[in-house]
Amino acid sequence: MNISENAEAILNEIEKKYASINQKTETHLAGLLWSKPMTYWDYIQTDALLNIQTQRTTFPDEMVFIMYHQVNELIFKMILWEMKQISYRENIEIVFFAERLMRISNYFDMLTTSFSIMENGMEVDQYMKFRNTLTPASGFQSAQYRLIEFSSTDVINLIDNRYRGSIDRDTSYENAFEYLYWQAAGKDYSTGKKSYFLEEFERKYKKTFLDHMEEYKSINIWQKFKQLPDADQKSLELIKAMRHFDRTVNITWVMQHLNVAIKYIDQSGKGTGEATGGSDWKKYMHPKYQRRIFFPDLWSAEELANWGVEI
Repeated sequence: MNISENAEAILNEIEKKYASINQKTETHLAGLLWSKPMTYWDYIQTDALLNIQTQRTTFPDEMVFIMYHQVNELIFKMILWEMKQISYRENIEIVFFAERLMRISNYFDMLTTSFSIMENGMEVDQYMKFRNTLTPASGFQSAQYRLIEFSSTDVINLIDNRYRGSIDRDTSYENAFEYLYWQAAGKDYSTGKKSYFLEEFERKYKKTFLDHMEEYKSINIWQKFKQLPDADQKSLELIKAMRHFDRTVNITWVMQHLNVAIKYIDQSGKGTGEATGGSDWKKYMHPKYQRRIFFPDLWSAEELANWGVEI
């Protein structure tokens, strides 16, 4: 049997691979005789992906709403995948850091421009009817988006702006959790009472969030930046990427989301102006109120003072 030099070299590498994990190469090669050739639909799991859309009404545009948000969650997963590469990279290089940040920003840029699908892709009448069946669910309940925030910055920068200056920076994550900015969307701070949608959100994900906060306390993007040598922290390319990411996530994307919500909920004349989850959505979403800023040290005093105001 004649084996080309290239094939023999590959077989030798395969032998080394399986020997390193105490496996028999012959067994694995024999398995190739019975394996099916790969197809696009098997690899992408197309059938499974296209069968997870379940409408609650008969309105056609509800399907647009469902699929759009499922696409968003897939993009969030891609973003978290990129963030993990940054966080767990030892001796991270400026080029790698900046490139991964720009990838993430590109994902958010895509999410921002994609809001035109929501803005112009649904009939207001249909939306205002089928949204009633979603109550009390809310886009607020995207756990992946919260994980993105915890992966981006120190928890103190996610505290409600009203309490950020007075809260103990060494407080436990359990206590800090009660003052995260998004608590304001479903919590009466005077009584401590939480809305049903917030209680359910916490019941489902609070432990996951607390674990993630602990895991990323020293490896979130802001901490990874601060751990760089002083010279690297002055890299204009990296600073530009950090600022672009910060602004894209906390102003541009948020405001586009807010503007679409205003069109349907406020300006259509066909709604009550209330969010499905019952939140004070304008003050929760608008960056000038909560002042979500991942990397405050990279912005001037004037920029910080006018965060989101010009939008």
